[in-house]
Amino acid sequence: MNKTLNILLIVLALALIAYNVTMVDFQNPLEGDSTVALIGILAPLCAIALLLIFRTSKKIEQKVEGK
Repeated sequence: MNKTLNILLIVLALALIAYNVTMVDFQNPLEGDSTVALIGILAPLCAIALLLIFRTSKKIEQKVEGK
């Protein structure tokens, strides 16, 4: 996976987070559709963490192969 695709996926995940934040009812955040929105916020956060770990592992791999 190249760097451009990685950045694009991170941007899409951030867009999903922004959309789901608008769906949360902050008066009752654990009731109704707000629960789904909170799950919709956590899932892209996990995806971003995985993408950043993958990107870091690729950088390490390139340094090891370069030696």
